[in-house]
Amino acid sequence: MSFCFILEKRNTFAGNEMESLMYEFTIIVPVYNEEDNLERVEKELLAYTKIATKKTSILFVNDGSKDKSQEMIEDICQRNEAFHFIQFAENRGLSAAIKAGFDHVDAELLGYIDSDLQTDPSDFNKLLEHIGDYDLVTGVRADRKDSFVKNMSSKIANGIRRAFTHDGMDDTGCPLKVIKTDYAQRIPMFRGLHRFLPAMILLQHGNVLQVPVKHFPRIAGTAKFGLWNRLLGPLMDCFAYLWMKKKYINYEVKSKG
Repeated sequence: MSFCFILEKRNTFAGNEMESLMYEFTIIVPVYNEEDNLERVEKELLAYTKIATKKTSILFVNDGSKDKSQEMIEDICQRNEAFHFIQFAENRGLSAAIKAGFDHVDAELLGYIDSDLQTDPSDFNKLLEHIGDYDLVTGVRADRKDSFVKNMSSKIANGIRRAFTHDGMDDTGCPLKVIKTDYAQRIPMFRGLHRFLPAMILLQHGNVLQVPVKHFPRIAGTAKFGLWNRLLGPLMDCFAYLWMKKKYINYEVKSKG
């Protein structure tokens, strides 16, 4: 088992410069070899920005893609003022991509959605309805459209995580979340982070909520997680989480002078 707490500074922040006062909500979109999905991602997320309840920007995090994803991302960002990107020098994994997104967001709220668009961006509005009273609001995939094996492995993995974290979440792997940025940026980095976001907010004495959202089958590209890394990965990461929980530093400043 290996994990780290420092994101390697080997990425470039490019595209349109993000202005901290312009946007209230930034959606992070990790990308790894998703050239077949990116035109649809642009269309769906652009449509969402027009109905969003918060002024919204999009931040692609290209996790070292080896296909034409980066070229397409740059074209998308040139066409759309609210779209921006980070490009990694090499593939570092989903958790690193999400953490890099956290680190580069200036808006008060941030969201996360996968580039396979198996969840509906319009459901962000459902999550945003509740974020005032909570520090993280996560989707729960209702009527999942995955294979039997994928559904069962996810249920087992979620059961394992709940047993270790006691976070009460039914679907921590749902790739549709809204988080208050100050909470997200205090999450320390380790491999497998994306499976423990609600638990990491609870470690900060934050409040979490889950809300049912729509789910669709993947229609393009290739899934990045198989049976073994859905089961063995979460089990190994649970021990990393327990270590983190034991060592986690949490404090509240009462006064200054």
